[in-house]
Formats: sequence, structure tokens, C-alpha cells
Amino acid sequence: MTVLRAATAADAPGIAAIVNDVITGSLATFTDLVRTDADIATDIAARGAGYLVAEADGAILGYATSAPFRAGPGYALTHEHSIGIAAGARGQGVGRALLLALQAHLAGQGIHVLVAAISGANPRAVAFHAALGFEPVGRMPQVGRKRGQWLDLVLMQKFL
Repeated sequence: MTVLRAATAADAPGIAAIVNDVITGSLATFTDLVRTDADIATDIAARGAGYLVAEADGAILGYATSAPFRAGPGYALTHEHSIGIAAGARGQGVGRALLLALQAHLAGQGIHVLVAAISGANPRAVAFHAALGFEPVGRMPQVGRKRGQWLDLVLMQKFL
């Protein structure tokens, strides 16, 4: 049975494995800098109940979290989210459950807009977000570069 809950520092290795698999194995994120368990534990501590995990049988299947979209008081009610699902758990509803739970949490905190910044090389993520009510609001051609390729950034948002 899959359980959704707030992440703890003990979840950092499982989350780091998911994050680093995406970093090293895809163009879904523009960075090539892997994250340490300590990096993830710091993020969890900073975001508290706004850092969610899906767990089954002691294994972390995925995570979802958010942070302010931009600095400054004018953006205080807008967040950008991050979501990652373990390769073996994709396509099973884990991402959907996590993102819906994160949206409910953020709406309860008064967040008004949730932004998704998606690599143009990840059309499945665009379709996933569209299925959950995110609207495309922009495409920034060739703003990212990874493995010698220029990458577009697709911006989507949802009013909470």
C-alpha cells in the first residue's frame, strides 16, 4: 500500500536516488550536478510539511515539493513545484497522487498559483501536467543546455 506523508531527513537517500537518476539519465532537468543526501535533507528541513513523499514497503516511490517562484513580496503567493517518481513507479498514479496532495497543502497555505517549469525534451511531463489542469503559458526556446543540446523551457501554471 502506498502512503503519502511529509518527508523526513531519513527519506533523503531515497529522494536523492530519484533526483540523481533524472539528473544523470535524462534531459528532464537542465543541471548535471548530482545532489547529496545532505543537500536533500537540508531541503526537507527548510520546507517542512511542504515536502511530500510516496512510500510503499519502506521504499520511496516519489516526492513532490515546492518553493517560492521568485524572490520578493509580489510573488509571495506563487510557487514552483518539483516532482520526481522512481523509474519503477512511473505510470501507476504515484505522481498524480503526490501532485494533488501538494496542491491541497499549498492551497491551504494560501498559495494562489503553482508553476511547472518543464524541459521541452520531456513531453510526457507536459501531458501529465495538462491532465491535472495546468495551462501552458509560455515556451522559452533554447534557454537551457545539457549534453551539447539546446533545450526549451515550457512554462505551465495552475490556479489553486
